[in-house]
Amino acid sequence: MIKLIKRHPVISICLFTAFMLLPNLKVLDVSIMEARNFITAREMVQDGNWLLTTMNGEPRYEKPPLPTWLTAVSGLLFGIKSTFALRLPAILFIMILGVSIFKISMLLVKDTTQSLQHAFIAITSFYIIAITIEAPWDIFTHGFMCVAIYQLFLLFEKNKSYWKHSFLAGCFIGFSFLSKGPVSMYALMLPFLLAYGFVFKYKNVKAKAFSFLSVIVLALVVGGWWYLYVRYQDPDTFHAITDKETSNWSSYNIRPFYYYWSFFTQSGLWTIPAFISLLYPYLKTRVNHLKGYQFSLLWTLLAVLLLSLIPEKKSRYLMPVLIPLAINIGFYIDYLIRRFNTLTDKRETFPVYVHFGLIACIGLAFPILGYVFLKDAITSHLVSYILASIVLFGLGLSMLAYLRQKNIRMVFRLTILFFAGVILTVLPLSKGVTNEQYQSISNLKTELEAEGLKLYAENYVSPEMLWYYGDKIPFISLYDEETKMPKESRFGLLSKDPLKEKTLNRLETDFEIKKLRTYNLNRFPSDSKPYNDRLLNVFYIFERK
Repeated sequence: MIKLIKRHPVISICLFTAFMLLPNLKVLDVSIMEARNFITAREMVQDGNWLLTTMNGEPRYEKPPLPTWLTAVSGLLFGIKSTFALRLPAILFIMILGVSIFKISMLLVKDTTQSLQHAFIAITSFYIIAITIEAPWDIFTHGFMCVAIYQLFLLFEKNKSYWKHSFLAGCFIGFSFLSKGPVSMYALMLPFLLAYGFVFKYKNVKAKAFSFLSVIVLALVVGGWWYLYVRYQDPDTFHAITDKETSNWSSYNIRPFYYYWSFFTQSGLWTIPAFISLLYPYLKTRVNHLKGYQFSLLWTLLAVLLLSLIPEKKSRYLMPVLIPLAINIGFYIDYLIRRFNTLTDKRETFPVYVHFGLIACIGLAFPILGYVFLKDAITSHLVSYILASIVLFGLGLSMLAYLRQKNIRMVFRLTILFFAGVILTVLPLSKGVTNEQYQSISNLKTELEAEGLKLYAENYVSPEMLWYYGDKIPFISLYDEETKMPKESRFGLLSKDPLKEKTLNRLETDFEIKKLRTYNLNRFPSDSKPYNDRLLNVFYIFERK
């Protein structure tokens, strides 16, 4: 099996990603960022809004359309209502990201085994996986940029036959820009260019000057045409959205400069190795490719520094840092694989035992932890619980056995399998957490259509609620006495909160108002931290007297 993986590394990365992520792709509820993307994709398909993109019928130019196009095409092929279909492109981009990291690593170390280790560390880093649900645009923009960086690397290294790389680099930079603007250019490509210049030095710059210019021109054309089109077709809305987005960078989610200094924890399973891999004085004499390590370390630190300079900060903005960090971690893991069985200094061995031992102990403890977590729901998820317990307990036991033998190569492989095991067997158990007040809105559209009623919304309806409803919902304001009420004699209304008594008294002069139910998309109980009032809407029927 190992020989087969080494013989077909790209296929192995893709198959592992598919095996790990596709079976449970529909398990998690649609997040707020996903809902926005999916609604825009749905309106592309249903209304033909492929260029002047919309959400709930309103212009949505905040995000460029390329990821949504890919999502919409997947929806056309496999069903626009299918969560699996709409999430599939993001999973494909995890594969692209993993393969790109493998290819970049091959240029650095020229070793298939080590490069595979770098790729598998990346695709088992917590936030690289989580970002596909929390913010679908990010995986697209950084996936495209990883391909562009690989092509730029080849362009920098080659002395001839590099025009293909210029063309591909320019196109994929443009694709990245068409996915989320300049985000990846700043957070991923710029630190790459700086790190490459410091470590490897740019060679034959004059001879390649026209190629570099071609890359820039291609990137501007491929990435910029949509912005120009929207600016020409809908200039007022475009300028309003641009001004708002620009001001957010300096006035929204402001965090101190040091906010990102714990960035290595975003790698999740690899937190301790990630931290140790940043200790240059310790590793500089232990890695097998010093320049490659210097490059990945500098790339990582420069990315963190550049992101720290921007006042607006969110944890998910750190995702591009995990790409060079995965390579950096790989150099430390490779050192452990080569030398751990001969190490005697407890300062070196203790963190390794703590890190992998902790993961193993989590596996051993899972049968108890899972039972405590599920409690009364254990009977309805018994098969999943037993499967998860067997898989994680077995992997944990094996990890401890190989750790005792100081066989870090096998411990590393089992850690990769442990992560995949959690995704495959534990994720379905999330359905065991129930909220008795949960009530989906997914049937409301069908119910209203059967009665010939139109639905309106007052105040606020979350993107998730809009997505699960399945159609656009016009907004009205009941608290503005000058607002014109819908012309229909009978209609439905969603309100963020129960209507105030004063408003009800005013409206009841013309309408008979019935409060029917409260839609609640919270999977967690109201006394838990994940509970969010944003996922509540009260449903009324209005009928003219």
